Amino acid sequence: MTDHPPTMLHRLQQAIDAHDLDALVALFAADYRNETPVHPARGFAGRDQVRANWTHILAAVPDLRAVLLRWAEGSPEDPALWAEWDWSGNRADGSVLRMRGVTVLGLDRQRHQDVVRWARFYMEPVDDDGSGVAEAVRRTMGAVR
Repeated sequence: MTDHPPTMLHRLQQAIDAHDLDALVALFAADYRNETPVHPARGFAGRDQVRANWTHILAAVPDLRAVLLRWAEGSPEDPALWAEWDWSGNRADGSVLRMRGVTVLGLDRQRHQDVVRWARFYMEPVDDDGSGVAEAVRRTMGAVR
């Protein structure tokens, strides 16, 4: 990892932080595909849904900021970017939003400028409920036989 993120990640972070909906949507291909493996029913296709999602997000969290923590790049044969994010802000109702996770972005480099063709989205709300690892394992895995 270098000190400077790949151009696409920098542009994505700038668009989120500036709340520039048009710049944000322009980063995605018209036939963009989103997969959310932890929540399969949340997957979708198309730039119109990107616009709808981010219209809501930016209105609901008017001071949203995206911090890019780490990233990695795929190969020229498989252009993809892995990005670890920390998103934070205050919801319109005053409550705090904090999400952390990873996005994997597949790029289309056949066009004049890179666009995101597909993504695997692993962003989740931060869970500050105070329970430790043992309780989390019990809740997730269930009782022992």
